[in-house]
Amino acid sequence: MPIHNEDIAHAFEEIADLLEIEGANPFRVRAYRNGARAVRGLGQELKILIAQGEDLSKVSGIGKALAAKIREYLETGRLKALDKLHREVPESLEEVLRIPGLGPKRVKILYHQLGIQNLRELETAARAGMVRELAGFGPRTEQRILDVIVAHRQKESRFLRSVASGYAESLLDYLRATDGVNMAVLAGSFRRGRDTVGDLDILVTATGGSPVMARFTAYDEVSEVVFHGDARATVILRNGLQVDLRVVSPESEGAALHYFTGNKAHNIQVRRLAQDRGLKINEYGVFEGERRIAGETELSVFESVGLPYIEPELREGQGEIEAAFAGQLPRLLELQDLRGDLHCHTSTSDGQADIRAMALAAKALGREYLAITDHCDHLGITHGLDAGRLRRQCDEIDRLNEELEGITLLKGIEVDILEDGSLALPNEVLRELDIVVASVHTKFGLSRERQTTRILRAMDNPCFSLLAHPTGRLLQEREAYDVDMIRIIRHALDRGCFLELNSQPRRLDLDDHHCRIAKEAGVLVSIDSDAHNERNLDLLAYGVTQARRGWLEKQDVLNTRPFSDLRRLLEGTFL
Repeated sequence: MPIHNEDIAHAFEEIADLLEIEGANPFRVRAYRNGARAVRGLGQELKILIAQGEDLSKVSGIGKALAAKIREYLETGRLKALDKLHREVPESLEEVLRIPGLGPKRVKILYHQLGIQNLRELETAARAGMVRELAGFGPRTEQRILDVIVAHRQKESRFLRSVASGYAESLLDYLRATDGVNMAVLAGSFRRGRDTVGDLDILVTATGGSPVMARFTAYDEVSEVVFHGDARATVILRNGLQVDLRVVSPESEGAALHYFTGNKAHNIQVRRLAQDRGLKINEYGVFEGERRIAGETELSVFESVGLPYIEPELREGQGEIEAAFAGQLPRLLELQDLRGDLHCHTSTSDGQADIRAMALAAKALGREYLAITDHCDHLGITHGLDAGRLRRQCDEIDRLNEELEGITLLKGIEVDILEDGSLALPNEVLRELDIVVASVHTKFGLSRERQTTRILRAMDNPCFSLLAHPTGRLLQEREAYDVDMIRIIRHALDRGCFLELNSQPRRLDLDDHHCRIAKEAGVLVSIDSDAHNERNLDLLAYGVTQARRGWLEKQDVLNTRPFSDLRRLLEGTFL
């Protein structure tokens, strides 16, 4: 049975959580959490790296002990350490751990003091007023737990796009190897670039008699076959992800791909346009009476109703049809349009590679410039830089810029925005940098007015360049803090500074809605990797997909500029 990186990372997180509930050595707990983070940041499947002979013990965050456990999991599909913990701590506690705001420390209290072992028992205890009596909880926390449980039930079936991608690619490769299959592609919300997906829609074109349906339902990772018909099947993978397969003949490829990609609102609009012309559109083609007049390609479907081709990311029923008729569809950003990356971390703070390694990796990806923006020392957990260490790093960057060819390094910092809106390093230090990336890492629970005012004051600092991950959200982990993004965007325009679209798959912040507002306001967005190792630099692809959903074009993005233009724009933020 295939084992994916996310399976291994999840197992390490699970071990860390259960160890923390048991009260194990904090260093041991941290080792597993670092291992999970390292695995998620690899960018390539571990089974492939091992097959290529890579020594996993030399990967930062893994080491010999975890490398051995990775091999154990890949070879046996189990981890003895996790099995042992499951015998000691109820496995049902894991559903409690998945509730945002209930980390292992609080779950430990609930388990040991109230005997809570699952979500149902937690809800019962909270409704009975028992949780508020525990030290560190209280009535507000108890009510928040109840609210989160309700919201969690609605979200728990969704998967990060980046997680679903690994499972999808393996399944697609498997289906493409089937006799008679011409094409196997993803459609639905995944193809539209949604940051999370509830299921996967796979479209296959195949010749008659292909055994693709039987092969699909027999896939190793299938835990349940929900439906199995001649041209449609639905299965549940062992990780809980639902996959729907549709099979059509090759001449219906375009019609089916269009039909199964657009959301309901988009498809209804297109069908109405067809009806106005006396046509009928379905997954098999475009028909005039009984005669099939289009459907081999998606373009032919659009042309049949008088439309130009509309990119998949735009097919959300949010004005794309009207824009198409008006000749105002955006020419969406492409990954190759990005010339550089303005947010990354090195081993000087909490990254896993030194500056030279990050520079060479960025150069190999075709980047022309890379901003080194390690954390400042406000948050002790990131081993951040104080003024002295930052100046020494700047000297190192100057030396590397004299030595390296084909890439330019920018001197920067990711500086914390404090509660009062001041920055965590003095301006006399910040003025020495090429770029100042500022972000909120604490006090997420401020009121909307206080949080907004805090960020606006930070943007008024004459050294401020770029607001990183502007809403602070972590998908499926932490909601965005309450902030008036319209005011933030307007102030960025007035101030002449920029907003980030953070490409980390758990952030993707700005979201597509705010990207579109920034575009309309004329505020440039910087699409950055927030990389913590060389492989993370590839994450820009996720940011580009999000930007495309937000209708962003090349001219709307800061880091599509050549270095000379970028430098002038950044210098303009230093008032």
